[in-house]
Amino acid sequence: MLAMTSPWLDSVTPVGPPSSANPSVRFLMYAAAVTGGWAGLLCLAVYLIGRMAGVPFEVTRVGDASLQVMPWLVVLLLPVVAAVLGGLLASLVRGNRHAGRMVFWGGTVAVVASCWLPLTEAADVLWSTRILLLLMHAITWFLVVPQLARIVGDSEPGASVERAN
Repeated sequence: MLAMTSPWLDSVTPVGPPSSANPSVRFLMYAAAVTGGWAGLLCLAVYLIGRMAGVPFEVTRVGDASLQVMPWLVVLLLPVVAAVLGGLLASLVRGNRHAGRMVFWGGTVAVVASCWLPLTEAADVLWSTRILLLLMHAITWFLVVPQLARIVGDSEPGASVERAN
């Protein structure tokens, strides 16, 4: 059996891109905005379906103990903002060893930490609201974190293929 020693075998994609195609900050911001936008649209769909099913989506604001209905615009834009911030943070580790793993696990830790907010809401917040908020966190993680990790992973040393021209 032949042992393969091709430089793209360590890439997250089947065939590594040329080093000239290493992800730029602009490309990461574009990917973050697109994945965050899709996550926002799916979270908005969950929100609207939940509202039609009678889930009140009443939460407390920081520094205010009264319950207020979460606006639909927040549900739409918060995943985009989180994805763009994640893309900016991911750009800091471009080109490092294990950059893809750092982004994946860092993003996963950030999402798990943000899940603490719905779980620690006031006792007046219904569990149906909390569960759907946690579902929105999962949707955003699923669409944003692995994609940013894959993109940043292609900038790792040895992941790029030098073209012989």
